[in-house]
Amino acid sequence: MGHFYAMMARMRLIGRWGLMAARAPENVAEHSLMTAVLAHALATIARDVRGRDGIDPDRCAAAALFHDAPEILTGDLPTPVKYFSPGIREAYREVESAATGKLLSMLPEPMRARYRAFWEPPDSDTERFVRAADKLSAYVKCLEEIRAGNGEFRDAARLTKEKLDAMEMPELEIFFAEFLPSFSLTLDEME
Repeated sequence: MGHFYAMMARMRLIGRWGLMAARAPENVAEHSLMTAVLAHALATIARDVRGRDGIDPDRCAAAALFHDAPEILTGDLPTPVKYFSPGIREAYREVESAATGKLLSMLPEPMRARYRAFWEPPDSDTERFVRAADKLSAYVKCLEEIRAGNGEFRDAARLTKEKLDAMEMPELEIFFAEFLPSFSLTLDEME
């Protein structure tokens, strides 16, 4: 029996930011949707604004939509724990790999290769845009929490911004200049 899609529906049950007192709780499904939207945006900027050939925004969005699906089985391990030491990070990669294998086993064999590509992108651009969008989604969440008066997210915002800057991606620079300011506006201010 194919349980894959029922498992995907469970992403909404996995909370994020487990070590933080968030004013607005976020789950893996919400994060994955925003990451997909942002990966599509970054890839579209690369292809349509910067003129880079071979970039597929739709593939980037699909990969981002599924990027954290293994957390259905593993839970969302907080970043400070996940990166505490190389040994813990490697052990977590093994756990993620096992979870990915379990999820893939829930699909009919002819469908597995397509979904495996979401966790093992066939090209470095897709992987790069998904990774950047994942961090950008976290940064947007931090900004939203800070805007709501939650100072607990200040350090997370600063560290996440440093990681985004270290990526040295022109697409991120364009997104920051063109689109990020809107995230601090009210609905009425966006009209």
